[in-house]
Amino acid sequence: MAEEQAAAAQEGQQQQQFGIQRIYNKDVSFESPATPDVFRRQWQPKFNVDLNTKSNAVDEEGNFEVVLTITVTAKIEEETIFLVEVQQAGIFLITGFEGDNLRRLLGTAAPNVLFPYARENIDALVVKGGFPAIMLSPVNFDALYQQAVAQTESRAQQAAENGGEPATH
Repeated sequence: MAEEQAAAAQEGQQQQQFGIQRIYNKDVSFESPATPDVFRRQWQPKFNVDLNTKSNAVDEEGNFEVVLTITVTAKIEEETIFLVEVQQAGIFLITGFEGDNLRRLLGTAAPNVLFPYARENIDALVVKGGFPAIMLSPVNFDALYQQAVAQTESRAQQAAENGGEPATH
């Protein structure tokens, strides 16, 4: 009996799978509207970094495309010095997970895999644009995911309290 339970548990573990099938650039953009004049100025920009992830099923076998979009804007005063956007994507095989567990993998584990590739692409584009290297700080995708879930739940609760109408601010 114990052997059957152990075999069933092992079989269940084998069915859960998270694997990387392919990592690729989906879209890459670099703009530097202030060149060449910016190279004569003192380099003290302010940076803005925006992150976004999206995912969708690719097929019925458990393959999902996850796209991590990172946009970095550098400004001196109000003038845009450069804008770089990278859509780093991957195909991930995810089986044996459903519902919240699947959404968590798509929103945390996959972006954690993609982030180093996106960071390297952004740094290379900025350097090739003639600017000093930038190294994006690590991102806690688990915390961002939790924050997004909490915001979604809060909006749903507000809509329910307002008779199904979204709250206006």
